Amino acid sequence: MSIHPSLRGVDTLVGQRSVYTRTERLQKLMRDGKISEEDSPFGLPKVRTFTKVKAKKKDAEDDADGTVSEGEEAESSEE
Repeated sequence: MSIHPSLRGVDTLVGQRSVYTRTERLQKLMRDGKISEEDSPFGLPKVRTFTKVKAKKKDAEDDADGTVSEGEEAESSEE
């Protein structure tokens, strides 16, 4: 008997986080130089989190650029 997909290990539930903890926000703002130790902890500026961008397929990029692949080039020169 197999395990239902929703009951699998905890590792499969870990995904990209969209929110930083307060300490992570403070560390990032200090690294970027947007706040210092003397600044008030209230009214902190927003911090953008890293988002993944889907990679485009190579075939789609080649077609969009208007380049001709090697196979197509050989066929057109033979005619």
